[in-house]
Amino acid sequence: MGRCRLTSRVQSVEDIVSPDRMATKIAEDWITKDNMRQTWKTDIEEIRRYVFATDTSHTSSGATPWKNKTTIPKLCQIRDNLYSNYTATMFPKRKNIVWEANEKSADSKAKRDAITNYMIWVMEQPSFKHEMDKIILDYIDMGNCCATVEWIDTRAEQPAQMQSGYVGPGLKRISPIDMVMNPTAENFQVSPKIIKSVISLGELKELLQRMSNDDNREEYEELWNYLKEIRGHAKTAAGEWQQLDNLYSMDGFSSFQMYLQSDTVELLTFYGDMYDSENDVFYKNHVMTVVDRHKLVGKKPNPSFFSYPPIFHASWRKRPDNLWGMSPLANLVGMQYRMDHVENMKADIWDWATYPMIKVKGFVEAFTMQPGEIIYASEEGDVDVIQPQVQILQANSENAYLAALMEEMAGAPKEAMGFRTPGEKTKYEVQRLENAASRVFQNKIKQFEEQILEPILNAMLELARRMLSSSTTIKVFDDDLKAATFRTLNVEDITGIGRIRPIAARHFAEQAELIQNLTALSQSQLWPTVQPHFSSVKLAKLFETSFDIEDREIVMPYVALSEQAEGQKLAAALQQQAMQAMGTPTGMGDDFDQDQFAGAVQQGP
Repeated sequence: MGRCRLTSRVQSVEDIVSPDRMATKIAEDWITKDNMRQTWKTDIEEIRRYVFATDTSHTSSGATPWKNKTTIPKLCQIRDNLYSNYTATMFPKRKNIVWEANEKSADSKAKRDAITNYMIWVMEQPSFKHEMDKIILDYIDMGNCCATVEWIDTRAEQPAQMQSGYVGPGLKRISPIDMVMNPTAENFQVSPKIIKSVISLGELKELLQRMSNDDNREEYEELWNYLKEIRGHAKTAAGEWQQLDNLYSMDGFSSFQMYLQSDTVELLTFYGDMYDSENDVFYKNHVMTVVDRHKLVGKKPNPSFFSYPPIFHASWRKRPDNLWGMSPLANLVGMQYRMDHVENMKADIWDWATYPMIKVKGFVEAFTMQPGEIIYASEEGDVDVIQPQVQILQANSENAYLAALMEEMAGAPKEAMGFRTPGEKTKYEVQRLENAASRVFQNKIKQFEEQILEPILNAMLELARRMLSSSTTIKVFDDDLKAATFRTLNVEDITGIGRIRPIAARHFAEQAELIQNLTALSQSQLWPTVQPHFSSVKLAKLFETSFDIEDREIVMPYVALSEQAEGQKLAAALQQQAMQAMGTPTGMGDDFDQDQFAGAVQQGP
């Protein structure tokens, strides 16, 4: 990366900008793939306009000729319902993951507890929940969600000491708008990916400092000077940058010169395999970073233990031969348009009926439309009220039908949203109907869990194994003691061959159906026969897990027997105190019937 110097004021732009061949190849690949999905990006923009619209003037419904511009936020309500139900189903309780070992040494209880507790602690961080919310919303809004992992260190160094903060793996959302791939690839994992990010000049300086070492420090310093030099030239020279606008056109900027004059820097990060035809070199599983769409600032092998970059993708409605999926809201936009159209047409007719149009024929003196008004007209004059077709006011039923149909088409659960389906329900029929009606909902949750949540958690665990340099202290909740403790872990404690598997969403409906079947069994004639073979402790734990009351200290083995024994001891102590009180002279001059009082104490109140 040679440094270009300004030798004169008349030096041309070609002498200042020195592009790298591989960098421009990555930039061209970004432009090509991004242009191929313009229709998809336009559809996503329309969905967002409907979701956040306050009236139809911001949507395609604004083209209708109606005076009223009301929008019914049905698409937004479906989005919010899906989001709330997805989060409630995927994270119904604190412990919703298990460690499945692939070797004997990693299957010990200590290893399982260490890995599970560490990942639960990671998932409880506010940054994880914040990023996961955005990923779920991408899954609903755009039908595609992308995520990766990063190492987070929120500690702040002070002169005297190091402040406390979170140090560990973090979840990072990638906007599908800012990532391109080969949509015709066999699967997302093997497809090369390019991710766009916009940072400040200060962040770029910090990035180059992190990437530099003793071997390449001089090279990165020359690169930084070059990037500053072309920005200085862009602020002083004018008129000679137009020839580069087509080559290096940046999103959000009208020209390449305007981009260079700003304080922002665009990075294109390539992940995958790249062949350098100029040097006849094949780069396998590499990470390459391009700045200003023409300069390579980083080229290194993927540091992950996996054979692929830790970037993951899930689509809501899969398309054949296309990795870009479809949003559940995409094919409901037309029905939303219809609802707004009918609602505003009906409102206009209401206004027409309330303030009708008047047809005046011949000479008519000026008058005011009000009760009891006298209108003076000539012999040929006439005033007539034009009444609208009021039958359209029955359109309420059509909008109600459209709203219910949109809810069903989006795959939203019915009973789980608080709406009871019509008809009488027999015992346990409600649960069976709910499970059957939520097949689409459960399938989409399972899809997200398998393609995003599970690989992300395993990638975060892999990142912790690589980056954790010292021991870390985590907070652990003991289920048996019902108390929170602190545990110190190191890299060896969380290292093992296996995988983290989320279990919340996949067993959510199964657990509800299991409780239903156990309840039916306990009330059948078979229960006395099979009851000796059922563990009461395990059944109590099953109900505790299903009802999500693990943290409320309700279920403890045989705690009822201990409480009953404690109650009997207390009753015996009180009875003994009462007997002693009766045997003590009171000086009242009256004798008490001790046998009668003792019987009353035994019987209780």
